[in-house]
Amino acid sequence: MTGWIVIAGLGPGDDALVTPEVQDALDQATDIVGYIPYVARVAPREGLTLHPSDNRVEIDRSRHALEMASDGKRVVVVSSGDPGVFAMAAAVLEAVEHGAPAWRDLDIRVLPGITAMLAAAAACGAPLGHDFCAINLSDNMKPWALIEKRLRLAAEADFAMAFYNPRSKSRPEGFGKALKTLQDACGDNRPMIFARNVSRPDQTIRIVPLNEVQEDMADMRTVVLLGSSQTRIIERDGAPLVYTPRSVGE
Repeated sequence: MTGWIVIAGLGPGDDALVTPEVQDALDQATDIVGYIPYVARVAPREGLTLHPSDNRVEIDRSRHALEMASDGKRVVVVSSGDPGVFAMAAAVLEAVEHGAPAWRDLDIRVLPGITAMLAAAAACGAPLGHDFCAINLSDNMKPWALIEKRLRLAAEADFAMAFYNPRSKSRPEGFGKALKTLQDACGDNRPMIFARNVSRPDQTIRIVPLNEVQEDMADMRTVVLLGSSQTRIIERDGAPLVYTPRSVGE
């Protein structure tokens, strides 16, 4: 087979954060597949066909990409951030596992990108400097009871946490429920960080004590980080620095 498929991460938004490896794949591609706003980040050029689609057709999108690669196309499936973090890499591999046997023989590569949570953490210091976990707050693909269980256990283990998809127009109540669970489980005023449009010109960073957080502080353009009980804030002129020490006392 002469075609190939690359699942690539475009980073959090700033074109400067697209890796050279990903840019090289985009330059070689004949076809770009992905969610509408992510495909829109790829500049049109002669010989390149763009295939934007809705956000809830990930498996269909993956099959389409695999079919084109089987036909000899050079296909890049794009995600924002990193394709392996709540994104298209898992969807494409799921399609491979359950799809045509020939798809297993394709040249399939996953190219990493800078995730929104890491860009957000860097924008305010190092809140993920010690053990942390990432939780997707969308209940589109898993029951809310499982999300709540993971929130409570992560709080019990005293992880710093990163939250994706906190609050959408179709399910605005989700972040409020998560917030109540975290406030009950943590029982303190550790910092919660709201990074909106991270790495873009209109980026905003807001640091709020957990017990003062309101559910409307987040939307789908926001990555939310929560410190552990050890997370510190360094006050200074200008924006404070937030970090979680790498060592933990007995």
